[in-house]
Amino acid sequence: MADNQLPEKGASEKVHQRHSRHLEELEDGQYVVGHHVRERAGSDSGSDASGLKTTADGSVVLIPQPSDDPSDPLNWSWTKKHSVLLALIPGCILTDFVITWGTTLFEQQAPEFHMIVPDVANSISGAIFMQGPGGLLAVPLAQRYGRLPVLFWCQFATLISSIGATYAKGYAGFTACRTLQGFFGAPPQVIGLSIVHDMFFFHERARKINIWAFSFLIGPYLGPFLSGFIAEGLDWRNNFGVLCGLYGLSVLMVILLGDETLYNRDVAAVRYARQPGIAGKIKRLVGITGYQQSGDKPGVFEVAKDLFGIFARPYILIPGLLFITFQTMWTIGLVSTISQFVKPPPYLFSNTATALIFLAPMIGTILAELWGHWFNDFIATRYIKSHNGVFKPEARLFGVYIPWIFGVCGLVLFGQGLQHHLHWVSIAFGWGLNCFSTLGSATAVSAYFLDVMPQHAALTAAWLNAFRTVGGFTVTYFQIKWVANNGPAVTFGCQAAIVAFFVLSIVITQLKGASWRARFPPPATSRTT
Repeated sequence: MADNQLPEKGASEKVHQRHSRHLEELEDGQYVVGHHVRERAGSDSGSDASGLKTTADGSVVLIPQPSDDPSDPLNWSWTKKHSVLLALIPGCILTDFVITWGTTLFEQQAPEFHMIVPDVANSISGAIFMQGPGGLLAVPLAQRYGRLPVLFWCQFATLISSIGATYAKGYAGFTACRTLQGFFGAPPQVIGLSIVHDMFFFHERARKINIWAFSFLIGPYLGPFLSGFIAEGLDWRNNFGVLCGLYGLSVLMVILLGDETLYNRDVAAVRYARQPGIAGKIKRLVGITGYQQSGDKPGVFEVAKDLFGIFARPYILIPGLLFITFQTMWTIGLVSTISQFVKPPPYLFSNTATALIFLAPMIGTILAELWGHWFNDFIATRYIKSHNGVFKPEARLFGVYIPWIFGVCGLVLFGQGLQHHLHWVSIAFGWGLNCFSTLGSATAVSAYFLDVMPQHAALTAAWLNAFRTVGGFTVTYFQIKWVANNGPAVTFGCQAAIVAFFVLSIVITQLKGASWRARFPPPATSRTT
């Protein structure tokens, strides 16, 4: 079907009924209908002349239309929604944070494990790889039993794994615990997109996605930044003890602020009435409520089937596997190998200096968050206004191009800086540009995936996470050897060329996306939202 548009002012009842059907079709992921200024029915009514619910000022039609049930997360107050979002954020930050936390500690661990530094660095490879399976496994559970218990138990399990890594006696035990950290720590990156979808309307989502993406993309740099400073005063085991405390804080925030956002609008509201008090909160937290209500939700195997069906859709596979994978793998590679570039001559960075250089990717990520906070909305709003209220999801992908250019330039500058022993600022600036590109592009692609498959947010986020991690897992094994054999200028120049080439996947998706969506629609809408 073609993308649709909102009716104009003074719409008739017939148009209103037709538009209501379009809102339902939006829930199947085949439409995305954008902002439209409407005639107010009353000064504070929150609805327009045709009876559709709007924002309080009447300027934007709410998509999707919320139910009349106060338990519907779309009807929660601003404070409630952002408290739940806040409970999610530490887990998202810690997902990659926990893996890269130890990248500044390899030099401390090597003598204890009787190994050389590059071999000790491989201890994080399994953790990076297991983020993919961990995220994919979380999806059926989150769809069946709820977001909150999956978030709670994964944070708790990662806390236990972190304690195990702290007290591991040998390299094998340490690596096993690190691998479990990656597996159990991944779900917040996956279910976060679903939580955004559950609570926020179309016109709010791009900014919330940007916050969610920012939180897990700044984690890889914030972790080693902090651990590098701590390494000046503590050995690596006590350093990991601090990490355990941070995960304890994350678990506590989920307990205090988290709530279940999964809501089935196809059943009577009484089925989703929330048991009040501490007992009700505990039952939602540990999954008892989710288990009791699971009969209304898709089965684990049903979701798993949809998960792999979504992977085969070209409008997911092509921009995800061919762009996100090859763009983010070099970013992950830099995080895991940066200390091996700046600690040897000619730079001879101390632990403190190594920690400080992680400010560069953090600054790049923060600037990308500020950029994406307004630019993605600007693209959507401008497109809608220039197309008479019609919005095509492929317009989101225009947000990729400017960050992509910065990413290509950043990789070239980083390689040239290392090759010619330029001032360390050139390395930091190149790295910052690359990280700006990673978040800026990821936000645009994530928003596109949510627009084309709003009912399968967790499933698309799981594949986004898998696309990122599969590249990051492999690059740790060959990055240093590649630089040693060919030099940093050639190595990072080739990486830049790969990123430059695969932007064609975005161009092709913009040209063919609408026809692909018509030919290969999303799986039938689940019984949950």
